[in-house]
Amino acid sequence: MTRSELLQRITVNPAVCFGKPCIRGHRIWVSFVLDLLAAGWTVQEVLDNYSGIEEEDIRACIAYGSEMSRERYVDIVSNGDP
Repeated sequence: MTRSELLQRITVNPAVCFGKPCIRGHRIWVSFVLDLLAAGWTVQEVLDNYSGIEEEDIRACIAYGSEMSRERYVDIVSNGDP
């Protein structure tokens, strides 16, 4: 599946979930899926706990996050490491 095809699995609708990017056909936020993965959940754990989504949806969330990181950044406090 191409990046473009993956990104089509993400929707942004001001009338759904306050306009936050969601997996198409669901009210599952992209940021929520990324938070689960960052917390150590496996793709299989996400799939097992959130019925109706597919592995491609999770990959779409990652692709969307990647695209967003090209546009802006988050300040991260340095712990003094170079």
